[in-house]
Amino acid sequence: MATQTENIPFNAGDSLPPPAATTGVVGWVRQNLFSSPFNALLTLAALYLLWLTVPPALNWLIFDATFTGDTPEACAATTGACWSYVNARAGQIFFGFYPPDERWRILVALIILVAAFVPFFVRTFEAKLSYAVGLLIVYPIIAYILFAGGAFGLEAVPTRDWGGLFLTLVIAGVGITASLPLGILLALGRRSEMPVVRILCVTFIELVRGVPLITVLFMASVMLPLFLPPGVNFDKLLRALVGFSLFSAAYMAEVVRGGLQAMPKGQYEAASALGLSYWQSMGLIILPQALRMVIPGIVNTFIGLFKDTTLVIIIGLFDFLNATQSGTNDANWIGRSMEAYAFAAMIYWVFCFAMSRYSIHLENKLNRGRQH
Repeated sequence: MATQTENIPFNAGDSLPPPAATTGVVGWVRQNLFSSPFNALLTLAALYLLWLTVPPALNWLIFDATFTGDTPEACAATTGACWSYVNARAGQIFFGFYPPDERWRILVALIILVAAFVPFFVRTFEAKLSYAVGLLIVYPIIAYILFAGGAFGLEAVPTRDWGGLFLTLVIAGVGITASLPLGILLALGRRSEMPVVRILCVTFIELVRGVPLITVLFMASVMLPLFLPPGVNFDKLLRALVGFSLFSAAYMAEVVRGGLQAMPKGQYEAASALGLSYWQSMGLIILPQALRMVIPGIVNTFIGLFKDTTLVIIIGLFDFLNATQSGTNDANWIGRSMEAYAFAAMIYWVFCFAMSRYSIHLENKLNRGRQH
């Protein structure tokens, strides 16, 4: 017997709201922290661990710490960190042995760099690529003249006096700027159909990746001068910069190669169908998409390079970590190693976290068109 169905009109007013325990803060806590007995146990254990570590750390770092003064006597009555140590050693920590009267040149170069980056954040400015290329050519010249001096009436400052955070940023900046284009060229060379080019690129990448960075720096600092003609020598900092750039370029090449291999074959065929040459197809179609896909890997290599700058101490360069730590050898500041390493850790974290957040911003911005 056929059944008859009645058409019941929909009334939105009859809908019941979701259970209160599944929405809002209570719902988030139930779903993410106490969704099962095991997860609840892990949450309670994590909260207990945080209770044991975070309050004492905050008391030592902030609430019981001394921030004023630049002498050991200022911290005589404190039970927390003695940040007076940083105040007293600030000049050496940030500038190394750079002459105090000439440190304004470093600050001027920094201001010029910050001002030069402003056009990149202006949406209506369309010639960003050409501007970036020009900036990469002009700014290093300006910065070197300011840092080294010896021209335009500026006092000459040898690189052996460079140090502290200033030296760390110089090594990281040059290494990052040079390693990306070198890595792209090595990645293209590794996938080249020309056997000689491919073999040379593969040999370089595998040789450099097969040795630690300390070895590369040692070779650049100690062994390289032995193979140069008598009377020919390069600055120690220049040799370190070359070593860092080549080492980072080998890793960068593998990151870029991963992006090139992930590209669909149709993209290569489309570029060929349009009649584009090899460099046109790479520059206009393949590389922009490949680099966008490997932004996290590229930034990861940059962060690793920034932290590896501490290894320059083995060739006698006075980097930020060494400048911060060396002050604890002063008889007046013995026992302040925790402050020195805590301050160094905070500075490294600020720079690395900033790079990480910018990469996430850049990745989301470039992928915005694919989210619809």
